[in-house]
Amino acid sequence: MSAPDELAVTGLECWAHHGVFEHERRDGQRFVVDLVLGLDTREAAASDDLHRTVDYGTLGAAVHAAVQNDPVDLIETVAQRIADVCLADGGVQWARVTVHKPDAPLQVAFSDVALTITRRREGQ
Repeated sequence: MSAPDELAVTGLECWAHHGVFEHERRDGQRFVVDLVLGLDTREAAASDDLHRTVDYGTLGAAVHAAVQNDPVDLIETVAQRIADVCLADGGVQWARVTVHKPDAPLQVAFSDVALTITRRREGQ
């Protein structure tokens, strides 16, 4: 089997209330999500049919909703939630998810805090 193609969606911005501190939960902050999905796009290319690939518009909306809903303490939990949304599409073989928390409450100068996870569909 050939290596899967990759679809990237980067810079998806969300306002959410995740974090361990009370002010993070109360005030919320910006989160930025980057996705890279492994999938086979040959059927979609041959048929020019959106139903044979990942509809990144629909996926983007689902990821946005997954980030904004149900506040949690850790970006690890947010990243896993996003990966689960991506893998719910049967054509996605694997998902690499990066969650950026550029306004994290650090006491030192920094430009970004980011976590990247890669998850594969069961059996792959």
